[in-house]
Amino acid sequence: MYSITNPPPAPPLPVVDAKTVLRTPLSRFAAIPDFPYEPKYVEVGALRIATIDEGPRDAPPVLLMHGEPTWSYLYRKMIPALVAAGHRVIAPDLVGFGRSDKPTRTQDYSYSHHVAWMCAWMQAVDLQHATLFCQDWGSLLGLRMATHAPERFDRIVLANGGLPTGKERVPKAFKYWRAFARFSPWFPIGRIVNSGCAQKLSAAEIAAYDAPFPSTRYTKAARLFPTFVPTTPDNPECRANEAAWDVLKTWNKPFLTLFSSRDPITRGGDKIFLKLVPGTANQAHAVTRGAGHFLQEDKGPELAQQIHQFIQNTPTP
Repeated sequence: MYSITNPPPAPPLPVVDAKTVLRTPLSRFAAIPDFPYEPKYVEVGALRIATIDEGPRDAPPVLLMHGEPTWSYLYRKMIPALVAAGHRVIAPDLVGFGRSDKPTRTQDYSYSHHVAWMCAWMQAVDLQHATLFCQDWGSLLGLRMATHAPERFDRIVLANGGLPTGKERVPKAFKYWRAFARFSPWFPIGRIVNSGCAQKLSAAEIAAYDAPFPSTRYTKAARLFPTFVPTTPDNPECRANEAAWDVLKTWNKPFLTLFSSRDPITRGGDKIFLKLVPGTANQAHAVTRGAGHFLQEDKGPELAQQIHQFIQNTPTP
């Protein structure tokens, strides 16, 4: 049985042929609105992972993990407020997204591979005393990162996400999304993100979400991610997520949930964490009203303030 003091090991780093990897031209990001952040790059195996790193170097970091099919641009409304409050903010682009490298072979992608890449990235940047904020696939990966290396995290904020083990009820909205991602010849990523927001995006914002994907050759990860979610007990990552749950059930560090009211996929998903994670006790959990799946778009500054207040209320010992 695993625990916060005896966590499971991270999966091994996969081998990727660098010749099969695409890199989105930086010119695609030249006209992105309200996003002046220059990425730093971390080499993980044959891949380069883009990372935003803003704020004071000596401050404990707030790690912002994006999901599917977004990139760190999702956090443009939260980064300024967190930095202004004195926090260091770190926001990586997952492999296959944003300004990070994009393998083109289907066999290079899996849930386990993404966990391995991000755990290796976490070790490379030497993340310490972090506050994790995670949403969507950012939670499927971020919670695994935290439970593989709990000593690197002081607290967790979970919003519109989870850690499925194949035993949960699968919402119809997710089944429709998974089928669309797999079979639709039309895959307009910016419009897909827009459909998950309560406050509709501008044409420039939609274009910013399209920017990492100059052609269909670059969208392999975005297409595959919905198929990796453990929705049946035979999924290969069910056992690994159950091991992560072993750790979460002993997680006595502060744990806050900030789910939104208008997400048809994850609404109500906070209940299992409130029941099973001891660190959720006596925290200021909230339901974000008037926000869709991508609550960072709908309520970014409000979320940043809630994260800041959470950190203030739960100082590191």
